[in-house]
Amino acid sequence: MNWLDALILGIVQGLAEYLPISSSGHLAIFREILGIDLAGEQALQFDIILHAGTVCSTIVVLWPLFRRLLLSFFGWKRDADFWYVWKIIVSCIPIAIVGFCFKDLVDSLFEGNLMIVGVCLLATAGLLAFAHFSDRNPSGGKMLPASRGRDIGWWDALTIGVAQAVAVLPGLSRSGTTIATGIIIGDKRDKVASFSFLMVIIPILGECLLGVKDILAGEAAGDPEVGAGCLAIGFLTSFLVGCVACKWMLRLVNKGQLVWFALYCLAVGILCLVW
Repeated sequence: MNWLDALILGIVQGLAEYLPISSSGHLAIFREILGIDLAGEQALQFDIILHAGTVCSTIVVLWPLFRRLLLSFFGWKRDADFWYVWKIIVSCIPIAIVGFCFKDLVDSLFEGNLMIVGVCLLATAGLLAFAHFSDRNPSGGKMLPASRGRDIGWWDALTIGVAQAVAVLPGLSRSGTTIATGIIIGDKRDKVASFSFLMVIIPILGECLLGVKDILAGEAAGDPEVGAGCLAIGFLTSFLVGCVACKWMLRLVNKGQLVWFALYCLAVGILCLVW
């Protein structure tokens, strides 16, 4: 892998982490296009660095809310923000179970199998389309207001968390799956996007810590194909592009314009299957 490969993959990650088009699926596609042949562990380690960059962009873009949540939670204020953090924690339970119990199975899916990516992109397209039409007024067909619906409750948080766990499949968009699930079950559209972006912070940080542990233990060392320069370029690019994409996605969700990404996922999914 050279610096240009790292730059391109960083841009792809920064965009696809927030836009509902699957970052894991698009990373697999662009590795195929660029001819990057990394072993499973090597690819996963580089992906972790890219995801760490987008996590940092989430914190920067949502900093006022993130700071308020931290002060409430660690200040033990027991207000709405305090319980909001606990809902985020509850939403992370399903993906934690998947990570601890099915890690090897999940890792095996990230071996550049574009057939799986294509099928999952088609599933993403179907889910986004269903969420779009379920969020419209049955009588007039107009998009309902972004503030219509209920606040995210405990069962909602767990349901969205299950959606996040299922979205570990490459090609199944994490942001698209969680946001669409929240909309389908009746949560407010203007709240579910920020919840979706915040709920991924804990799993990604946990994955980063496990990756650091492996490196220190010598299990992930000795990889000459991904140097420190490429890691830095990938991280920085995914962070900067992620800041722009995160703000853009928040506006798109509020406007109810996710259906266009359903069409995109449909087209790319078909291309993957043909490829």
